[in-house]
Amino acid sequence: MDEQTKLISIYSDYLAAELRLSPSTIAVYVLEARLFLSYALEEQLELKSTTVGNLIEYLVHRQLEGISRKTAAKAVSALRAFFTFAHRQRMIPENPSVHLELPRSSRRIPEVYTVEQVEAILKAIDISTAAGIRDRCLFELIYSCGLRVSETVSLTLERIYLQASMLRVVGKGSKERLVPVGEQALHWMRRYLEEGRPALLKGKKERALFINRSGKRLSRKGMWKRFKEILARAGVEGKIHTLRHSFATHLLQGGADLRAVQTLLGHADIGTTQIYTHVDESQLHRQHRRYHPRG
Repeated sequence: MDEQTKLISIYSDYLAAELRLSPSTIAVYVLEARLFLSYALEEQLELKSTTVGNLIEYLVHRQLEGISRKTAAKAVSALRAFFTFAHRQRMIPENPSVHLELPRSSRRIPEVYTVEQVEAILKAIDISTAAGIRDRCLFELIYSCGLRVSETVSLTLERIYLQASMLRVVGKGSKERLVPVGEQALHWMRRYLEEGRPALLKGKKERALFINRSGKRLSRKGMWKRFKEILARAGVEGKIHTLRHSFATHLLQGGADLRAVQTLLGHADIGTTQIYTHVDESQLHRQHRRYHPRG
C-alpha cells in the first residue's frame, strides 16, 4: 500500500468515526482528497507547505475543467475537512483551509484594463499644464498603488513619505495601511509636488495632496470628470475604480502572492481578494495545453 492510499484510508476512517458523516458525503470528501493529492503530486507541492494561495490555484484549475458552482462549493468543504484532519494528525504545521471561503453566487468578476489600455489612458493626459501633471500623478498613483477613490482624495501631505517611497492610506473603517509607491508613480509625484501643485495652489494653504484649479481639495466629482475626459481621448471605456481592479489583477498575473495583494488593497477578508484570481484568455490557453489531452 503506497503512502497516498494509506493516507486516504486513515482519512476515510476519520470521516466515519470522528465526524460521523454519511456514506455519500464520505465518498465525495474522499474523492476530492484524491483529486487534490494527485494535483499536488503533479505540481510537486508538499502537503506541509501548502498555502491558501495553492488551494485557490487548485480550485481555479478545477473551474477551468468546467465544474459547476455547486461542485466548487463541495470541493471547498471537502478541502476544509481534509486539511483539518491533516492538521489534527500533525501532518501540517498550520491549516491553510481556514482562510478558504465558499464561492458566493452574487460575487461578480470585476472588469479590468489591459496593460496596454492603462498605458493609453496615462499617455492621453496632457502634461503641458499644471492640472495635467496633477492628473498624471493622480491616476498613475491609483493604478500603481491600487487605491480607492475615497483613499486618494483624502491623502494629505503628511501621509506622503517620498524618501521611503511609501504612502499612509486611510481605508474603509478608518483603517490605516502603508502602501509602497513604484518608480513611475514616484517620478510623477515629485514632479507634481515641484511643478504642478505650487502652480495650482497659487500661494494658498491646503494640506490635501490633490487640489483643483481653485487651490482647494480635489473632489470625487472633479476627479471623475477629468477621468471621463481622459478616457474619451484614449478611446477606452471604464471607471476610475477599474484602475484598482487592474492593479490587483496585473499583480496576480505577474505571480504576486494573494496575501500580499490582500494587504496592498486593504481587504480585511481574503475572500474579497479572491475575485481577482479569474483568468484571461492567455491563461486559459496555457491551462488547456497543459491539462487537456488534446491541448
